[in-house]
Amino acid sequence: MSFIETIKEAGIVGAGGAGFPTYVKLNAKAEYFIINAAECEPLIETDKYLCRTFPARIIKTAMQIAEHLEASHCVIATKAKYKKEIAALQEEIDRQGAKVEIYGMRTFYPAGDEQVIVQEVTGRVVPERGLPLDVGCVVDNVGTVLSVADALEGKPVSEKYLSVTGAVKHTQMYHVPLGTPILEILEQAEVTESSYAVIMGGPMMGKMLKTREEIQQAVVTKTTGNLLVLPKNHYLVKRTEVPRESMIHQAAAACIQCRMCTDMCPRFMLGHEVRPNMVMRNLWKADMLTDDGEFEQAFGSAVNCCSCGVCEMFACPMGLSPRKMNEYAKTLLRERDINPQKNRNPEAREEIQYRKIPTERLIARLGLTEYVSHDMPKEKELSVTTCRIPLSQHIGKPAMAAVQVGEIVEKGGLIARAAEGLSVNIHSGLGGIVKEVTDQYITICGEEV
Repeated sequence: MSFIETIKEAGIVGAGGAGFPTYVKLNAKAEYFIINAAECEPLIETDKYLCRTFPARIIKTAMQIAEHLEASHCVIATKAKYKKEIAALQEEIDRQGAKVEIYGMRTFYPAGDEQVIVQEVTGRVVPERGLPLDVGCVVDNVGTVLSVADALEGKPVSEKYLSVTGAVKHTQMYHVPLGTPILEILEQAEVTESSYAVIMGGPMMGKMLKTREEIQQAVVTKTTGNLLVLPKNHYLVKRTEVPRESMIHQAAAACIQCRMCTDMCPRFMLGHEVRPNMVMRNLWKADMLTDDGEFEQAFGSAVNCCSCGVCEMFACPMGLSPRKMNEYAKTLLRERDINPQKNRNPEAREEIQYRKIPTERLIARLGLTEYVSHDMPKEKELSVTTCRIPLSQHIGKPAMAAVQVGEIVEKGGLIARAAEGLSVNIHSGLGGIVKEVTDQYITICGEEV
């Protein structure tokens, strides 16, 4: 079986992002192979844990991937302050005689954005709505690299490492099967709040779960890297309760056109046409613009927004929501079938080095300082008896169930095959009996085996 076929069979997707199928990303040749170990968002511990715990496998597999890509540069991009992680990786680089470089970045947000990393490491700028491959680079999360290591040893993606942070007694690390209910993790994680919400991911771009029902329905997927627990009355929780219509009215009434949302935008700093201040300025007349050209001029830059949240969570002095308004504008552009032209050769702006958001200041702005821990997360085991495994944990078409109710599956067994087109296989991290099969998920119970 070829390198790409092995990765495809294992069902590997980007472990730290939206879940893009890795077999597609690595089916290429590139000058740079960059491993993202920068922990993009605050209060996430997973990448650091993996670097400290599995440095030998990371370095070995990095070289294998770089060789496949015919990459002349193999770089691990992380934050310079991660001293223990860098030391562990460097020791393995020296021991293996590996041609791998460690690039230490400043501590800023969003350091883990792959387009930001490409510019930091290579000085090249990815085109608008483009891919790192457009400038000769392939970027993979460190968790993805370890999934490739597993695949090369015959093990598919069926389990996930994740950290639990925030309003818990101790920051913790878990290694659990895909489909593990997050409520089971939280019940063991010693949550310090009687009434809490959970962000799956980080505080800037993660998915907010506010109700008990939402928390009960949520499960660990291939892209779950962190659970951030917050009290129900926290600023970040309350902010998500503002209706979109209210945001639109607030933008029209209170935006002072200071341009901070645009001037602090990481993609604008890369030279992309992203101007949330213009979107905010023109919202009041969106329904009155009948000419598509005028509409594109007013709202077209929204398509280049990466939804990192800097504009609304850090830059805006009025507490408005430029990111949400960009997302709203994208919807309006799609409805009108307007696809603004891409800049294929953007150039980073001179101010880029002076407008990086210091992570500590961002944490303070978000009201998360009390949850920062400088201790190593505690590793905890969790006995899981039932998993509800989604058939869509990736970009592309949902996988198609390959098992039936009553069938016995082994740990690591294939339970859903990739659909035709862009899709991935899904495997079970729990051995047991198939209890339920729907077009959305497969439930497996391990108690009765």
